[in-house]
Amino acid sequence: MAELSPVLKQATPVLAARGEGVHLFDEQDRRYLDFTAGIGVTSTGHCHPRVVEAAQRQVGTLIHGQYTTVMHRPLLELTDRLGEVLPSGLDRVFYSNSGSEAVEAAVRLARQATGRQNVIACQGGFHGRTMGAGALTSSGTKVRAGIGPMMPGVVFTPFPEAYRHGWSEAEAVRFALAEFDRLLVTVSAPVDTAAVIVEPVLGEGGYIPAPPEFLTGLRERADRHGILLIADEVQTGVGRTGTFWGHERAGITPDILITAKGLASGFPLSAIAAPEELMGRAWPGSQGGTYGGNAVAAAAALATLDVVRDEGLVDNAAEQGSRLREGLRKVAAEHPVIGDVRGLGVMVGNEFTTPEGTPDTETAARAHRAAAERGLLLLTCGPHGNVVRMIPPLIVTAEQVDEAVGLWADAVAEVAPR
Repeated sequence: MAELSPVLKQATPVLAARGEGVHLFDEQDRRYLDFTAGIGVTSTGHCHPRVVEAAQRQVGTLIHGQYTTVMHRPLLELTDRLGEVLPSGLDRVFYSNSGSEAVEAAVRLARQATGRQNVIACQGGFHGRTMGAGALTSSGTKVRAGIGPMMPGVVFTPFPEAYRHGWSEAEAVRFALAEFDRLLVTVSAPVDTAAVIVEPVLGEGGYIPAPPEFLTGLRERADRHGILLIADEVQTGVGRTGTFWGHERAGITPDILITAKGLASGFPLSAIAAPEELMGRAWPGSQGGTYGGNAVAAAAALATLDVVRDEGLVDNAAEQGSRLREGLRKVAAEHPVIGDVRGLGVMVGNEFTTPEGTPDTETAARAHRAAAERGLLLLTCGPHGNVVRMIPPLIVTAEQVDEAVGLWADAVAEVAPR
């Protein structure tokens, strides 16, 4: 008898039978408020009728049209639609299945286009579990441990973590950019540096937004030295942060944009976008894949983009995210064990710390379990697992936000030190 790998551990005890909107239901039909969204994937909620209808219709006509063998209409139409929401100038798209694959494609393109080897990644960033993407990841040692040596040519620069250091945001940005400049004269000369990759909000690293000044600083330095700026929007894209792309707040445009997760409401689909001239510098045969741009996933993505536009979900994410943070900060004010509440849009983290300011992993885990027992599904993140994150679908309502905050308040009150 075969069983799942023992390494796979569930974050919650739920055996899901069906999903509807912001809710999951187990086999006893108990309802759970799902503030995990499949790690930010079900952007339009579980089984949005328009996404379901588009996928069902496509399954009946063409399931798989391998896109270096034949072309199919859903992929062409999706590319046209993406052109309406991609940053200006990023007009060429390559599709794959997962965020990790898209990250690897972005790095491959950057190295081939520049003829340079090194890639600078931010400390605390998460970019995937494959060998190349894993080499860029430092959100926790579990991604890198026991599989070295890693892909060479990767160097790390600090991310501005104001709360961790007890600094103001401005101080954290000054430090991070100064260390980036130092790295260019001590570790990776600009003539050897192909790209810098950054998440607009650290994901697995603790749900820490990148201050706009940090992103503009990276953009300026990339321009000065001929380095490509890669925005990893796997988790932050498609409205999650209250803008369509997480980097928009900084008023910059990356050279390469990576998207996945919320793009197709649960169907495996990822992509990178770059300007025509840059994408044209990829070497022949360097882009491809059996399942990339799958017809059913493309149809679901088209429906997703339509729903996001027609239902005003980007604005809703901004509005409900503000409501969520306000509610969570009131909970934190009553329980000092929550040292920080932060995030953008419906991407919010609650960091648990001891009175001495060190990570309180145990209390975070207990609060996470207590919330699940009350019917609120959440996830943890951060290097120490002491950040409880909330990632509801973009369709979440004010009433559902208030329900979640109430359940969370009860869970924290149960486990917080007295």
